[in-house]
Amino acid sequence: MNESLSAWLRLREAADWAARADSLVRHVTDGLSTDDPVHVLDLCTGTGSNLRYLMDRLPGRQRWLVVDRDPELLAEVPERLAAWAESRGLSLRVDSAGSHVLGASFECDVVSRQMNLDTLDASIFDGQHLVTASALLDLVSEQWLRVLAARCRAVGASALFTITYDGRSSCSPREPEDDLVLELFNRHQKRDKGLGGPAAGPDAWAAAERIFAEAGYQVEGAPSDWVLAPEKRAFQRQLIEGWASAATETAPGHATVIADWLRRRIEHVDAGHSRLVVHHRDMAAWLPFPRP
Repeated sequence: MNESLSAWLRLREAADWAARADSLVRHVTDGLSTDDPVHVLDLCTGTGSNLRYLMDRLPGRQRWLVVDRDPELLAEVPERLAAWAESRGLSLRVDSAGSHVLGASFECDVVSRQMNLDTLDASIFDGQHLVTASALLDLVSEQWLRVLAARCRAVGASALFTITYDGRSSCSPREPEDDLVLELFNRHQKRDKGLGGPAAGPDAWAAAERIFAEAGYQVEGAPSDWVLAPEKRAFQRQLIEGWASAATETAPGHATVIADWLRRRIEHVDAGHSRLVVHHRDMAAWLPFPRP
């Protein structure tokens, strides 16, 4: 496993959770039954942050299928789920069938599956009431989004997709090269990430809203921006270094300029002067009629 990816997912979790639009969660949960188990599919689950965020926001009994191509990230899901359960006075049992979280009025089963999501196998959508993912849509192609909407529509599932980067960010204090680095990073975001072709990148949120509406869904979006205060030094440092790396890959001829920009931005972080805002969108989509 790429240990840096695991560390990055842990580092960003608090910012993701603080940014999310809970009003959109309510839009999809209002249409879910409280009498029968709610079946949820979580795409590109990583170490299960989206799972842990939504579990105590969904009604009734829950049955989750969490999917990722990295088996070692998935192997972390039970460990992190155990800490989540303990903090809420719940118990966790892990066996060959998956993870089971239990409490006096809470029941949730979690099954993980390692698979590549480049083709979106229709079988993982069967029986699902809700399809969800976090920090995914800007990595996929528009054609992938069309298949996703068709898969959800075929089973009558609602959808909730969060923390989709929209191409905008701001840094304070400003540096002259901020706009250049942002433009190069956004170009890098449109490279092929192995999910259906060149990624939609900053255009993904608008494409997803349009595509789900065309598939017959009622769609609502809301901002879910990271607002990173000066004390978030570790998170800011990794974010800025990632921007610089992507910008340099996009335009190697600007490497010296980008490196100097990176040095000055890190100096702001280390001095406790840096504030970053990274703009994202959340999207909820639900069908205006009962499931088939």
